[in-house]
Amino acid sequence: MVTLTRSRDFDRVFRRGNSASSPEIVLYAWKRTRRDRAVEVRVAFCVGKKFGGAVERNRVRRRLREIFRKHQRELEQQWDLILLARQGAARVQFAKLEERFLSLCQKMKLLKPLPLKAEERTEKLQPLP
Repeated sequence: MVTLTRSRDFDRVFRRGNSASSPEIVLYAWKRTRRDRAVEVRVAFCVGKKFGGAVERNRVRRRLREIFRKHQRELEQQWDLILLARQGAARVQFAKLEERFLSLCQKMKLLKPLPLKAEERTEKLQPLP
């Protein structure tokens, strides 16, 4: 997992990128140009101090990190992402948070297209009469 660390990278994602939100998380995404050497998806996890103590913030950050780790191979390459947690992220179950993340990725077209099954490929390739 490659993380965003430089301030200018954060600024670029916030200013030039697109965003989608749910009650629990906000997803900011910016597609890097070909000149950028990094091919992998780069990500940052932001949890504000509104969440309370460090234990609560770190719990939310760990949950978001695990969700991203599970699904990073499903994402298109060369994206910079920022996952910003909202208050609801601390109270919702892990599965619901994961579902929200995937729906935001789908909404922003960050997911790779699913490969066609064998029977679907043959249906599309039938000859014309």
